[in-house]
Amino acid sequence: MTSLLFDLAFWVTVPFWALMVFAPRWSWTHRIVSSPWIVLPTLVVWAVLAAPLFPELWSAVTTPSEAKLRAFVEQDGAVALIWAQIIAWDLFIGRWMYLESRRLDIHPLIMGPLLVFTILLSPIGLPVFLVLRASKRA
Repeated sequence: MTSLLFDLAFWVTVPFWALMVFAPRWSWTHRIVSSPWIVLPTLVVWAVLAAPLFPELWSAVTTPSEAKLRAFVEQDGAVALIWAQIIAWDLFIGRWMYLESRRLDIHPLIMGPLLVFTILLSPIGLPVFLVLRASKRA
């Protein structure tokens, strides 16, 4: 079951990413992606995974330590839970990047690859976008 939820956390985001990357100028893409609720399916997966682990999760985030986090991720479902959180956050960041790129009229041939890169490594994709955004606004 955990493996299924791990996979599901990603697959429920794919339609939104596909719209932003492959159909960025379609009017329905903007309507759909404008809603911050597009992250809800992934957050539902997160909640299902978090429910049985909540006491341990709460302890790990309220009094964090490397040892406590390491012990937490060794529990069944914990890695899938963290994965769902990462995927939801990446989608939320990608959504904002997409909306900003449309507002600033950044060409889809630039944004498409950057959004794909953000899916894979958002801690690099976001700063790259911020530099692009700053140069476009200057």
